[in-house]
Amino acid sequence: MQEKLTINYTNDLHSYFENWPKIVGYLKENKQKQKDAGETCWLVDIGDHVDRSRPIAEAFRGKANISLLNEAGYDFATIGNNEGITLDYDDLYHLYDEAEFRVAVANLHSQSEEDPSWMESSWVVETAGGVKVGMIGLTAPFPDFYNLIGWNVQDPIEVLKREIGPLRSSCDMVVLLSHLGIYADRDIAAAFPEIDVIVGGHTHHLLHEGEFVNQCLITTAGKQGFYLGEVEIIWDTEQGCIIDKRARAIPVSDLEDDADTAEHVAIYSENAAKAMHRPAVVLPDPMPCTPFEDSRAMDLLTDYLRRWTKADLAFLNAGVLLDSFPAGAISYMDIHRICPHPINPATVSLTGEALEQIVNAALQPDFVSFPLKGFGFRGKVIGKMIYSGLTFDTTGTEAKPVAVNLKIHGKPLDPNKLYTTAMADTFTFGSLLPNIKQAEGKKYFMPEMLRDLLLEAFQEIEK
Repeated sequence: MQEKLTINYTNDLHSYFENWPKIVGYLKENKQKQKDAGETCWLVDIGDHVDRSRPIAEAFRGKANISLLNEAGYDFATIGNNEGITLDYDDLYHLYDEAEFRVAVANLHSQSEEDPSWMESSWVVETAGGVKVGMIGLTAPFPDFYNLIGWNVQDPIEVLKREIGPLRSSCDMVVLLSHLGIYADRDIAAAFPEIDVIVGGHTHHLLHEGEFVNQCLITTAGKQGFYLGEVEIIWDTEQGCIIDKRARAIPVSDLEDDADTAEHVAIYSENAAKAMHRPAVVLPDPMPCTPFEDSRAMDLLTDYLRRWTKADLAFLNAGVLLDSFPAGAISYMDIHRICPHPINPATVSLTGEALEQIVNAALQPDFVSFPLKGFGFRGKVIGKMIYSGLTFDTTGTEAKPVAVNLKIHGKPLDPNKLYTTAMADTFTFGSLLPNIKQAEGKKYFMPEMLRDLLLEAFQEIEK
């Protein structure tokens, strides 16, 4: 005799609710269909459902996301870095207080008090036929960020070494809810044969049919709700083992909307707009912005960033401002729309030699026009780099410009001196500017985001 377990999941929605009614329509219908057939179907979210670059998540600090997951009938979830490090401590601590589903995150704990009541490491839950399924959740570790806002995040591998044995011994199969990314998922599958299925997210990969590593099925379904994921596991009750497991990513474009969900999203959107259209500042003059040129708004923001962080100099890419500001009253919605990124200020200690290399790299046309994705950036291109406290002349050609005569507050750049340099935390990740990633002496500022500093810079000139 055989039993089928279906896991439908979403990952990395990033509060793109345009397709959410279609997703929920399928999830509700399929869950009822499996129930009518006497089978088990669980709905799971793998994190980054919240994204504060989107108005609904910003206005309600993720609480509306949880309500929408409740209404859809979700059963289980783990958290992503957008839930974890873009919300302040109290907002995350209470984010899932009203959740009607269980939340597993085994590698995150409060620094100062008991973990929130919703936070679990793992559990064992039975299917309709009595098969015991162990689930454990893990989120991407960003210790430099979590430590600043009151959380301890642990190495997921070390947590698995400690937790997987007891969990495996108490169940028939193990499913890992992983917001670690596909590369970590592959490593885990290779190292932990106890895990049968990894439902993944974080790196936005799309696996149309999943993949197998060490007999473990790995699956993930892209980003922003263009696909939803489905895993089917076939259990043989006589043999007492899994005899088949498969996965697919389902495109949602042709699915039918769930009418109630569409209505609720519209209501949340309207209420978010009302909350955020409050006036924030009055600008005496219009401020045109383009990613490829200097602008007064970028100069104000970059200069304020330098002063706010008490750095020697600062730089920001003009692509962080997505539109121009008109003269007159500017609302919180305007600030959020034009600077939506969940990006925090950072400082890095850089030598003068490294700074010169960074300035020259940022001058190159390919860098300026690069369509950056991820690392908190929600714009289209990096744009021109804007500086405060640093000046230089440009020689060379249009295709290969070269920075010369670099000065810090009027004094020649010393190649051997360390300078405290303020920037968007975006540049401390990845390989865009290797000198920054390789540097030590990094400091992050949280929970403030760039748009908070932008508003404060505008408020200075309003006075």
